[in-house]
Amino acid sequence: NIPFGVTDWSVVTPTQHPGEAGSASWRTRHFDAVRVRVVEYSAGYVANHWCEKGHILYCLAGDLRTELADGRVFELRPGMSYQVADSAEPHRSSSLGGATLFIVD
Repeated sequence: NIPFGVTDWSVVTPTQHPGEAGSASWRTRHFDAVRVRVVEYSAGYVANHWCEKGHILYCLAGDLRTELADGRVFELRPGMSYQVADSAEPHRSSSLGGATLFIVD
């Protein structure tokens, strides 16, 4: 139940989220039960938790390393994406040089 709309992400106020190392800046909009974000990870970012939330994630810029709890590791570059369902596979991300992502969850 989401009507047509346009978002100018440059005017969405960012919130800061510290990682185990580095930080993430989130620009977030909520549309009914859907959360949409532009997330910028600082260089050297390492998540401070294993995430079990489902996402569709698209890498806009930089590099993203995502580790799954089973030990698999995936590297994303600009133009690449991943998708995972809620409670499907715990994952944790990091970025050596920083990254900008578009995330729907």
